[in-house]
Amino acid sequence: MPMTRTLELARQLIERPSLTPDDALCQALIIERLQPLGFVCETIVSGPDDFRVTNLWAKRPATREDAPLLVFAGHTDVVPTGPLDQWQSDPFTPTLRDGRLYGRGASDMKTSIAAFIVALEEFLAANPEPALAIALLLTSDEEGPANDGTVVVCQALQARGEKLDYCIVGEPTARSRSGDMIKNGRRGTLSGRLTVKGVQGHIAYPRLAKNPIHLLAPALAELTTIEWDKGNAFFPPTSWQVSNIHGGTGASNVIPGSVVVDFNFRFCTESAPEALQARLQAVLQRHALDFDLTWVLGGRHFLTTPGTLVQAVADAICSATGIETELSTTGGTSDGRFIASICPQVIELGPPNASIHKIDEYVELSDIAPLKNIYRGILENLHTQSAA
Repeated sequence: MPMTRTLELARQLIERPSLTPDDALCQALIIERLQPLGFVCETIVSGPDDFRVTNLWAKRPATREDAPLLVFAGHTDVVPTGPLDQWQSDPFTPTLRDGRLYGRGASDMKTSIAAFIVALEEFLAANPEPALAIALLLTSDEEGPANDGTVVVCQALQARGEKLDYCIVGEPTARSRSGDMIKNGRRGTLSGRLTVKGVQGHIAYPRLAKNPIHLLAPALAELTTIEWDKGNAFFPPTSWQVSNIHGGTGASNVIPGSVVVDFNFRFCTESAPEALQARLQAVLQRHALDFDLTWVLGGRHFLTTPGTLVQAVADAICSATGIETELSTTGGTSDGRFIASICPQVIELGPPNASIHKIDEYVELSDIAPLKNIYRGILENLHTQSAA
């Protein structure tokens, strides 16, 4: 396969070992490509000294003040490689083999970034004064705690009154071919840690103790049977799952004094996190438990219903690949949860995700050009609509 501009840029990004939160100058390379296109590039550094995160907000204004703004969002950071001796080739030496590009970040998500940059270059060469404002939002803290990445940029944009209309997040969303599935929403995630208190004692004298595991069991059984909601046309029902239970001293003859349960809600647009918290706590109180409960809201749900952006994306995919794309809200969370708070229409679209976070991560070479063409098609479609 000839070395296309998208493939070459993807290789240049992969060879930079940008393990969270180190951007490894990936964004500097992107700035070099964007500034000649008229983008004003702003680097926003955030986080403590031992976890400095690099964020990029790059915007190319339109000639019309009322032009809509399309944002491409993503992350330059990657997850750790795992055991190097299990890789067939060095994870930060981009390698072409068996019709694939191998390297950490090949699928998640440096190829998406490269495809969008080249799509932008081609689009602006053909449309030097587009009817769209265009921006990029990139972070080096998506694979990590995500406290100092996209959320910080979104807060800064909101504070200055920046209006976002459309956003494409380049997460790997496809099942087998670029464009066969896009994410038009994501469930929210709400985690909790429940500590139920009892009285520790000798297991041979249960009347002198109070076993918190036994006390919790009926409430736990009830929680597993609750229908939190019925879901809707876009989301499955909200789910509640226990991930860890910790109790006991390790000795076989001691009744524990407490038990700790970690759990998680993956909730859809039919349930608010506050309502889920209240319903769960009501069950615990009804069972007369002595407990402490802490919560972490990892992200709220979001949904982009079929409309301007969904149609522009679907048309671009069909034109570039012939695929009638599938809308989906499955999977975990992404930075789309932060962007959706300031942007009414957010879509996630990228290459197949079969190898993400794995040893020998790869992207099929045959997926690279179609992905670039899809991104360019989205630009063309929204430009045409905005100019009408």
